[in-house]
Amino acid sequence: MIENWLLELLWAIGRFFIHPLFYLFLLMTHAYGSIRIKRERKSFHIRIQDTYDEMKFTYTKGLVIGCIASLILFGIGLSLPFGTFVLLTIVTAVLAVTFQLRLLSAVYSIGLTLLATVILTNGQMDGIAEFFVGLPNTSYASLSILLGILVIAEGVLIYRSGHKHTSPYLKISTRGLPIGTHVANRTWMLPLLFLVPGGELTSTLPWWPVLTLNGEPFLLMFIPFFIGFHQRIQGSLPQESIKVTGKRVIWLGVLTLAVAAVSIWLPIVAFIAVIIAIVGREIITIRQRMNDNSAAFYFSKRDQGLMILGILPQSPAERMKLQVGEMIVKVNGQAVKTVDEFYESLQKNGAMCKLDVIGINGEIRFTQRTLYDGEHHELGILFVQDDKKWETEAV
Repeated sequence: MIENWLLELLWAIGRFFIHPLFYLFLLMTHAYGSIRIKRERKSFHIRIQDTYDEMKFTYTKGLVIGCIASLILFGIGLSLPFGTFVLLTIVTAVLAVTFQLRLLSAVYSIGLTLLATVILTNGQMDGIAEFFVGLPNTSYASLSILLGILVIAEGVLIYRSGHKHTSPYLKISTRGLPIGTHVANRTWMLPLLFLVPGGELTSTLPWWPVLTLNGEPFLLMFIPFFIGFHQRIQGSLPQESIKVTGKRVIWLGVLTLAVAAVSIWLPIVAFIAVIIAIVGREIITIRQRMNDNSAAFYFSKRDQGLMILGILPQSPAERMKLQVGEMIVKVNGQAVKTVDEFYESLQKNGAMCKLDVIGINGEIRFTQRTLYDGEHHELGILFVQDDKKWETEAV
């Protein structure tokens, strides 16, 4: 018995690495990275993270959450036919090639999969029944419960890592002034383990699986599920705004899951859960945009000091623990308000860099570092340059 389970688990892992989405997103994340670098070079004449940052982020940040979600799905015995996974793969691939990462939210990929399932199963299945094996047997309750779980997972991922490595760039305000903006374009891969009817494995436990299998033999399906996230931030710190969004998505997932649970007894409620998820996710997006647009520009020229718009990785600034959103008010004892003043003050002591910084908490702190040859030209700080051409440079 144990040998059969281990062998099936090995087959499931093999299916994971031949899944087409696994390789499609290798290409997609590389394309996202290239687009980001082009935008950063236009603003700063330098790239911040390398081309493969999106790829490394996508394939590492969601592993733990995916394993936890898999344990939950496996524990409740949630199963879906093989054809449903084929349909989900097609829907996800179509959403991915739009390059609109917010459409890769679980509410759209799972919601559209449920809608497509209804259309296909209530229409003429001739010619596609062999391709979507078992699709008419899809449990709408299982799909809606899966949606609730994955929306919660999405919110947790947004809260924990959505704010990491946001990309700064420059734009012109309606008043013609240069302002700094951060954008989060993120994807996460969640490795999810599912039960699929039609295999050779059986359970001797009468209470498991609890959904749809009812003692039927099954096989294990290990798939890469991708979640996308996009948010533009110009009226606050990236970490603050994105964490608020993450909390709201978590609560939306909890509400969706609570409603979806009722669909075990009333299948029609599954559609209500999907509608709640889609409408709720749109409301969260619209509310965030309205709040951001109505707020004063956070990354703009100030009367006191220089606002840090970005920090280059592995730079002296990063080793000095400077953070995006902090304000540098003095360099080597000299007050600074422009990039030129910053550079001139830095030259006054070629061996040492002493900074007076107003931290994110509003308190003044001091940081200093010995400078080596050439480092006074390459601290790795990005500012908004106050000139008509709104060009910036990495200081």
